[in-house]
Amino acid sequence: MTDRATRTRIAVVTSTRADFSILQPAADALAARPELDVGWIASGAHFVHAFGDTIDEVRKSSLPIWEEVHFLAEDDGDDSLVLSAGRALAAYGEALGRLKPDLVLLLGDRWEIHNCATAATLRRIPIAHVHGGEESEGAIDNVLRHSITKLAHLHLAATELAALRIRRMGEAADRVFATGSPSLDKLAGIRYLDRSAFAAAYGAPREPFLLVTYHPQTTDLAATERGLSSLLAVVKARAVPTLFTFSNADSYGRTINAAIADFCAVNDFAKVAPSLGGEGYANAMKHALAMLGNSSSGIIEAAYFGLPVVNIGERQRGRERSGNTIDTDESADGIADALDQALSAEFRERCGKLVNVYGDGHAAARIAEAVANYCAGPMSVAKRFSLEADQRAPD
Repeated sequence: MTDRATRTRIAVVTSTRADFSILQPAADALAARPELDVGWIASGAHFVHAFGDTIDEVRKSSLPIWEEVHFLAEDDGDDSLVLSAGRALAAYGEALGRLKPDLVLLLGDRWEIHNCATAATLRRIPIAHVHGGEESEGAIDNVLRHSITKLAHLHLAATELAALRIRRMGEAADRVFATGSPSLDKLAGIRYLDRSAFAAAYGAPREPFLLVTYHPQTTDLAATERGLSSLLAVVKARAVPTLFTFSNADSYGRTINAAIADFCAVNDFAKVAPSLGGEGYANAMKHALAMLGNSSSGIIEAAYFGLPVVNIGERQRGRERSGNTIDTDESADGIADALDQALSAEFRERCGKLVNVYGDGHAAARIAEAVANYCAGPMSVAKRFSLEADQRAPD
């Protein structure tokens, strides 16, 4: 066993139920390497009761929590979000100063993670970045994701197209890897329940149901409100069993959650689970008839199950699709027509034959290999803009 004092310390940062579920397979694969010492920095929405107290899931994982970082304000208005972001930068900076990791592993695009990347940069700590190079034009996350790419030193992209975008941003080709998404690794190893057992364990409908996960379109909150109103109108008109999950900690997120809770309180065919956890959410996708909303899980993970998805609005505009997604605007008519198509036998058959562009379920091993090789070399935070990027589109 390598002495801990000589092992490379890697802090894996999680701020939401979603990034924890995606990062967990990669974190476990890193921890399996004797030369690496791996632990969590748990933060943000994990500690908020309204978002499901998901810190409990992190605490049950196989890796230690090295730091718990608190910074969220009491509501999700723009003023409070800016306040939370300022707190996050300071809190992450203090945590990293105490831990002094050799590398931080970050995922995606959220404002919390951007603040952690900034803090790591100011602390001269190299950054490995998962799921960079993607597009989601209807979310502020889109520009934050690309900004994190420019702060990062090692890039672990989910697709070949995402890797190409990163190289075209001037990142050195030998630091960019198309690994696939580690979220698919986790789906392959989950314990799946039959529908009755799932319903009993998670309070889900016992009958075939619709799964709804709807987040703010943070570049256009008026469109978010239109989409939510139309979505609830369509679900009410159909009156079929429906399982809602809560939104995330974005502007307008708590407003969405309150509207969902009110809707479920007066419609007995609808149930809400603030957070199902990674295992519960995967079971929900496995058993659902179709999914409605605008979550990236409908595009990345739902394709693993061949689950038809109605994607509402612009939040995920630009993200690569695998063929299970029907895009629609925020109108009730558009959502209803897309749902009819999603539930059709022809579309369901097509979804059952698709190939997921986000990988083959072996991303964690590739991520661990790339990170370990990077850590074995000189880990300078100095970067150069590369003009040698391969400009060819992927095959």
